[in-house]
Amino acid sequence: MNSELLQQVRVLDPVSGTDQLADVLIGDGFIQAVEPKISDVPADTRVQNCQGLILGPGLVDLYSHSGQPGFEERETWSSLLEAAARGGFTRLSILPDTLPPVDNPSGLARLHQQELDENAKSSRLTPYSLPQLCYWGALTLGVAGEQMTELAELAAAGVVGFADGHPLSNLMLLRRILEYSHPLGKPVALWACDRQLMGNGVMREGAQSIRFGLPGNPAIAESAALAGALEVIAAMGTPVHFMRISTRRSVELLEEAKRQGLPVTASTTWMHLLFNTEDLGKYDPNMRLEPPIGNPDDQAVLIQGVREGILDAIAIDHTPHTYEEKTVSFAEAPAGVIGLELALPILWHTLVEKGELSALQLWQRLSTSPALCLQQTPAAIAPAHPAELVLFHPQETWKVEKTTLKSHSSNTPWFGQELTGRVVRTWCPAKGES
Repeated sequence: MNSELLQQVRVLDPVSGTDQLADVLIGDGFIQAVEPKISDVPADTRVQNCQGLILGPGLVDLYSHSGQPGFEERETWSSLLEAAARGGFTRLSILPDTLPPVDNPSGLARLHQQELDENAKSSRLTPYSLPQLCYWGALTLGVAGEQMTELAELAAAGVVGFADGHPLSNLMLLRRILEYSHPLGKPVALWACDRQLMGNGVMREGAQSIRFGLPGNPAIAESAALAGALEVIAAMGTPVHFMRISTRRSVELLEEAKRQGLPVTASTTWMHLLFNTEDLGKYDPNMRLEPPIGNPDDQAVLIQGVREGILDAIAIDHTPHTYEEKTVSFAEAPAGVIGLELALPILWHTLVEKGELSALQLWQRLSTSPALCLQQTPAAIAPAHPAELVLFHPQETWKVEKTTLKSHSSNTPWFGQELTGRVVRTWCPAKGES
């Protein structure tokens, strides 16, 4: 048996709710034992002293963007998978806004084939094994998004769920989508945003947007759309996941919806937990996001919402852009940043070490809860379970630069900076084992 023993590692397992020091024996792709001390091990077992290191279930990203197909200069399957593995992610869910989009079964089949071809070419991931990719199927056709896709055909083809990644403003169409999708048993993910209320806003409306001279995007552009969608969900009873929650009022609406028993889950992105509008004074185009970074009270309530479980998960929304695309003014820059390689160390340092979240809470919001939102079985650290794990060194330092990033793109506000915390190893199970 090909086995390895991790000695005295801090084990974080949100499934069992345990945070403990233990020895963990891994062999043939499965967890063999988790005990305070393991002395009886197979011959030729690789033994590693893991004092000071953290072992948790592999991270799960609810939604991110791939460059391939259509925008390979931003990201390829190979670079995306390497970046994910280096960041501790074992499962990735890709939004359907590729070129062509994932709005029919043949498009999904092409993606699977391109992924297989890329994987066959690449052998550079050792010791990082390949994360599992799954794909959201589009809810609507075209940019206007006024016609529903063939949801049943996409479900039969194997999409993880249905999401556009852009706002759906037609409530009658939303009602039809929820009616048709309900018997399919697949998650539906919506981004609550009213484009008309948003106007040409590029940062959250408020005192700082006036001070910085940037067009404001009002918080009601999100909360009004969310309130309308919640009314439709209450009438239809179809479970829905809300993506990219970014405002205080939205958290309040979701808290009330959950109290009433509506079948909703929700996530915010890691960047919205780390920043607020006071951080935009340098006009860094890598801080241009959709939805925009919130005001200070938005940020505080988002963190509280994650801590209390009103917001079920933290998403990465990894969005690669080239240097040329981002080297423009703040207002003209395309929205989005990369994050798969950066999120865990930065969230750990900012939220866990400063007492905003416990270690278990952070790991749960990045692993167990996203899996549940996708209707997948969460990874657990227990004997006989597949080794879907990440080993994290919270004190190791490294510099964010082209030579250390696996992503093709480097659109991040941390580029050129030194970070504390790095993933040491990622174990991904073979398909069908997770």
